[in-house]
Amino acid sequence: MEYIIIFIAAVFVNNIVFAQFLGICPFLGVSKKISTALGMSGAVAFVMTLATICTYLLQYYVLNPLNLGYLQTIAFILVIAALVQMVEIILKKSSPALYQALGVFLPLITTNCTILGVVILVIQKDYSLIESVVFAISTAVGYGLALILFAGIREQLSLAKIPEAIKGMPIALITAGLLAMAFMGFSGVV
Repeated sequence: MEYIIIFIAAVFVNNIVFAQFLGICPFLGVSKKISTALGMSGAVAFVMTLATICTYLLQYYVLNPLNLGYLQTIAFILVIAALVQMVEIILKKSSPALYQALGVFLPLITTNCTILGVVILVIQKDYSLIESVVFAISTAVGYGLALILFAGIREQLSLAKIPEAIKGMPIALITAGLLAMAFMGFSGVV
């Protein structure tokens, strides 16, 4: 039951984009087409889960025993960057088709604050390793849901007659605000 509560809270109630405002740059930048939103969502989910496991182990088996907690942010950034590079190299060698499909998404993930935010939140919430993985996967699902919903709306907006003054980024920000307000309706569920 605890894992279900973590899942619902991470996807709907405390959505990483709409409630915590992390990952806004890729959210606005890669959300013009559903296909790119799906690619980014998959890449983020994969890296977020791996990064959560690696940083959890680093925190509890290296940083805490050596009283190096003050190096957490720097260590986590290095782990995420190294992990993304490693995944990129492995995909390039083992699955060139998947590497081509992910394309620019892997380098974008290195600077995505969503990943860093989640790995730090896991430590702050004092989750176990399994709870941390559930939280990471749930947050990635919530991020993907936000990205895909927003991309679908933006595709429909490109077909609509929009006043010249609010075309482009202004209507995108208005839409993101409305989506954030819609997700606020879930705040009482958990």
